[in-house]
Amino acid sequence: MSPFEQHALQETRRYFFGRMAAGVGTAALASVMTPQLFAADASKATDPMDSLGELKKLHHAPKAKRVIWLFMADGPSQLDLWDPKPKLSEYFDKDLPESVRNGQRITTMTSGQSRFPCAPSMFKFAQHGKHGAWVSELLPNLASVVDDMAIIKTMNTEAINHDPAITYIQTGSQIPGRPSMGAWASYGIGSVNEDLPAYVVLHSRIAAGSQTQALFSRLWGSGFLQTKHAGVALRSSGDPVLYLSNPPGVSADTRRTMLDGLAELNQKKQAQVGDPEIASRIAQYEMAFRMQSSVPELADISKESADTLAMYGDEVKTPGTFAYNCLLARRLAERGVRFTQVFLRGWDHHGNLPKQIPNLSKAMDQPAAALIKDLKQRGMLDDTLVVWGGEFGRTVYSQGTLTKENYGRDHHPRCFTMWLAGGGTKPGIVHGETDDFSYNVTEKPVHIHDLNATILHCLGINHERLTYRFQGRDFRLTDVEGHVVKEILA
Repeated sequence: MSPFEQHALQETRRYFFGRMAAGVGTAALASVMTPQLFAADASKATDPMDSLGELKKLHHAPKAKRVIWLFMADGPSQLDLWDPKPKLSEYFDKDLPESVRNGQRITTMTSGQSRFPCAPSMFKFAQHGKHGAWVSELLPNLASVVDDMAIIKTMNTEAINHDPAITYIQTGSQIPGRPSMGAWASYGIGSVNEDLPAYVVLHSRIAAGSQTQALFSRLWGSGFLQTKHAGVALRSSGDPVLYLSNPPGVSADTRRTMLDGLAELNQKKQAQVGDPEIASRIAQYEMAFRMQSSVPELADISKESADTLAMYGDEVKTPGTFAYNCLLARRLAERGVRFTQVFLRGWDHHGNLPKQIPNLSKAMDQPAAALIKDLKQRGMLDDTLVVWGGEFGRTVYSQGTLTKENYGRDHHPRCFTMWLAGGGTKPGIVHGETDDFSYNVTEKPVHIHDLNATILHCLGINHERLTYRFQGRDFRLTDVEGHVVKEILA
């Protein structure tokens, strides 16, 4: 075959497959430009997935319309916050029994220690609520709302280091590249607000002196899903989203004219190559244009009542603080945003835990409790699922030198605590139990796949049926595992 014939054949193949894809791409583009033409009637739909792979209807009646995940990045210590072990006082500075550890994997940060001395928590616990849930003295405000929570003490994961662990709980895989939880939610149920993204990410300021790990945008990315499903991270200074404001000398009319011209060029390219991602690009440009008015209004909390601001605490008026972001999360929920993730880093207390964890707990406690109270008094908690927790817990044994006044804790994936409130979960319960060392689960384990399956269930989605075919395989958030934790559902 001559070079000319080979080139002609390649071009013919490109044209054929391009035209094949164009049918799908054009439909996607049309749905962006005229969404009402593609509105599905759920009562008449039989196949839950449409021709574009998008979910046409929910698998069952949802209890939650939206999710707010307060993600405590770096792994908060369950031993010092939620899982008291009074018998540990007898084991101070005694080695963790080998029968408890049982040869389980530990990190390289402590594997070289000659011994593993048990470190009882320095903080007091008390029972709260109708069912007497145990809560640390570090969390007085959250203790006041335990009757609204389903506390899971038996979360567990296989990942033992930060990056694979946080990637795992966010995407269902320890290997980067999969869609994030929020992206799956956006893909599954879409958005009800055309002026804001379906998935928003808020980063909270890090307390001075905190030891923390980096967060990468892939943690709220769309992976192999269309980029329109990726989380949009709002900034606390300057433009909430980069380049949201018009450049100097560019008016709104000029911007509109530019976007119209750009859309026309993209539509022509779409017709030529049939790439569905072009439709996503057009949609993102249009969303950015609408966000020029919707985001400033969202971020303006000046019309919130004095009582509401006081409930969130003194830091609520400072953009970027956890308090401000919790209030913003409620405002996003009011405006129909499906999935909001508020990150708070700094829980990586390998040393000096007794001095560091009180400051971070204080910054987190009041705003998190206020979010629950605020949603509840507005009648929104019933259909808003609030999730709290990190990627793993902390060890009972001390990392480094142990004294009566000081200790540190290494990563611990075998058991840690998370809680959920609202959105179809059962209020005022504690699920599962751990051993006397908060080292192993003794009853009712909940894997992170189970957690994600339960979150999707609350949104009306069967996690086994929400799939996306990529490279010849049907992928899902929970991979090939996961069970809905029915015991915590209302």
